[in-house]
Amino acid sequence: MDKETARIEAFSDGVFAVAITLLVLEIKVPAISDTALATALVRQWTSYFAFVISFAFIGIMWMNHHRLFNHIRRSDDTLLVLNLLLLLGVTVVPFSNAVLASYLGTRDQRFAALLYNGTYFVIAILFNILWRYSASNHRLLAKDADKAAVDKLTKQYAFGPALYLACFVLAWISVPASLFLNTILAIFFALPPRIAAKVTGTHA
Repeated sequence: MDKETARIEAFSDGVFAVAITLLVLEIKVPAISDTALATALVRQWTSYFAFVISFAFIGIMWMNHHRLFNHIRRSDDTLLVLNLLLLLGVTVVPFSNAVLASYLGTRDQRFAALLYNGTYFVIAILFNILWRYSASNHRLLAKDADKAAVDKLTKQYAFGPALYLACFVLAWISVPASLFLNTILAIFFALPPRIAAKVTGTHA
């Protein structure tokens, strides 16, 4: 292992991998019935939709976790706890995804969307806490960490909690609009920090 955080990263990668794999379990093989198989498969569109967006969201979270630990080179007990809290949020995603897939298009879809968006709101907060703890005064960063790159990450993540809170509030008004905004945010956080900085006009 070439750095102190290697075991943390390996464990985290495993959690992300399991969480992203569990998503597919929500897609069921239709029971044999008088309904044509093609029709039965089409009727499960909510499961496909929830699977695709959640797969993308967990993948993007993994990308950002990787970006963080490209700069973090040391660990302490607080970092371990904060990383575990973040992973706790990640493991909840398959559950909130299953709820969304089951209730999207029903009278309870609003509450399902609130749960779904609320999960990402909490994760966004945990991402910020983990990163800000590590980056504050370069507490756990590499000695040669690129200050400009660190600042770009900090600025990009700072938008997360407020924007995901907006998704949560928007779910009360329009579930489709809330999920659309959530998707746009996922794309934003998938962007390399230097590009995200240009998009938001916060580049140095």
